[in-house]
Amino acid sequence: MKTLIDHLANYASYHRHVRNVATHFVGIPTIVVSVMALLGRASVDVGDVTLSLATLTWLASTLFFLRLDVRYGLTMAVLTGLSVWAGHALAALPTTAWLSSSLGLFFGGWVLQFIGHWYEGRKPAFVDDLVGLVIGPLFVVAEAGFLMGLRREVQDAVEARVGPVSRLSAQQRAQA
Repeated sequence: MKTLIDHLANYASYHRHVRNVATHFVGIPTIVVSVMALLGRASVDVGDVTLSLATLTWLASTLFFLRLDVRYGLTMAVLTGLSVWAGHALAALPTTAWLSSSLGLFFGGWVLQFIGHWYEGRKPAFVDDLVGLVIGPLFVVAEAGFLMGLRREVQDAVEARVGPVSRLSAQQRAQA
């Protein structure tokens, strides 16, 4: 079973250019909210309780993140919970407004992601490993924490495997 460092280092290896990381700070939360909005209208009955697929996604991802690391797991539970709340607010809109805003956010977020990967000179992580779609939001939280000087031991372990964030593309780093 992969550890927190395994997941973050693998994902980070595709995200070492500062502009790529910056686009992910906006693109990934945008995509997460859009997915929660799209899943917010679908629901399942669990006993006497009806839960949206967004809520079930939040629960499953929270359990996954908690298994990796309690502090990150709790942070992700709160942030993803806020995304579910925002997604449910969008899901409550009339159908045309819900669908156009959700899809607009989804595609806009992905455009930002691909712009970042253009700077990186490397394909997105999920192309090689679909788990990257789940790790992406955790990566953003970890990188934001690193910028604030938090979890230095995690940053050091990730950077020991893949190097620091830089202004060089993947090709330029390979030539250096």
